[in-house]
Parts: sequence; structure tokens; C-alpha cells
Amino acid sequence: MVKGKIHSIESMGLVDGPGIRTVVFFQGCRLRCAYCHNPDTWSMEGGEEVEAEELLKKIKRYKPYFEKSGGGVTFSGGEVLLQPQFLLEVLKLCKREGIHTTIDTAGYGYGDYDEILKYTDLAILDIKHRNNEEYKNLTGQNMKGFMDFVEAAEKAGTKLWIRHVVVPNLTDSISHIEEIGKIIKGIKNVEKVELLPYHTLGNNKYEKIGIKNRLENTKDMDTQKCKELEKYLISIIK
Repeated sequence: MVKGKIHSIESMGLVDGPGIRTVVFFQGCRLRCAYCHNPDTWSMEGGEEVEAEELLKKIKRYKPYFEKSGGGVTFSGGEVLLQPQFLLEVLKLCKREGIHTTIDTAGYGYGDYDEILKYTDLAILDIKHRNNEEYKNLTGQNMKGFMDFVEAAEKAGTKLWIRHVVVPNLTDSISHIEEIGKIIKGIKNVEKVELLPYHTLGNNKYEKIGIKNRLENTKDMDTQKCKELEKYLISIIK
């Protein structure tokens, strides 16, 4: 049985796909996003090691709750695609149980995604930045991983929800949003687009684990401005 590293499980996720969802956070991520609020998920050294069947048992405990709302399970992170064999095994088990599956990803993992996407009902895909240079400055990696996943998702016909984090003085300009719009217009199967306001709730984690916070002097994004930018983004991609 394939084993994987899990950071934590949230039993009642309300913003992680349709309906009420159980959210499983995988351990490990190759990106080092400046605005990440879960830097404790970066290292593969942390987390709890579990077998796929064991994880399924934990998920099934909450099935009566998420089934009534049209929900299911969302695999998030960290980056779920860093553990492709384990993810695939758990996805197969969930589909066997009739559980709706979502992966929340930046598209930056390993291997061939075709088999994973066969068992994925929805992918929530995070666009980090508008071009390769700024993507690398923000995350430490280039956009190739993201584009490889987009190609695989389009080939599989996977439903996509697109998300983008809006950070004051970094990704909150009209010109930036227009560039993000161009990227989204070039992606097939997009069902929903959301802009997420940057928040500082994870700042204490950087202090606790001794990692420099590149945005330590950045304030929370104004939620009303973020909503206005989202409205504008949706209007230009129609």
C-alpha cells in the first residue's frame, strides 16, 4: 500500500469546492510563494505518514455531512501533485465510494497527470503571476509546471476553478488583472474564477518556524477592492 505525508485534515471546508467538504492538506511544496500562509507545509520532513486506506477511513467519517450538501473531499496542500502515486491511490478509493473529488493545486508536481485527472471531478487551479519572470520572483520556479498541468487538464476535459491571490502593491493593479485575464481566456473548461484577498493570518507561522517573511510589512488586501477587481476580471474574460 502506498503511503503519503499528510499535514492536517479540516472536516467542514466551505470554500474548497462545491458544498461542504472534507479538506486533506498534503505535506510538501516546491514553490516558495511570498504570500503563502502555510509555510509549515513546505518541507516533506513534516506531517503524518498514512496509508491510502487509512486516509479513506478518516474521510468516510464525514461522508454523511458532505453528501447532504453536494460536497465531497478536496485534496490541498502544500502541493498535492508532489505525491502523485499516493494521491492517485486515494482518488481511486474515493471514486469507488462515490465521493466527489477535487484537487486544489498550483499545477507544480511530478509525473504524468493523465491518470490522476481520470479520477478528479474538479481542479481548483491557482495562477500565481502573470508572466514567467514575475512568477519566478514570487515562487522561486518558472511557469512551465503550471502550463504542463493546464495542458493535461484541457486534454482530460477536467472542470477548472481558477483562483488568484490579490496582494497590495504586488498583484492588485488593473494592468495586472488584465494580464491574468488573458491567461484565463486561453484556458479551456474554466467554470469559475475567484480572486482571493491576501491576509496576514499566517505571519506568526514564519516567526515560529524561523523562515523570513518577504511580505512582513504588507497589510491585508482590502476585501471590497478585491471584489471590484474580481468583477472586472470576470467581465473581460466573458
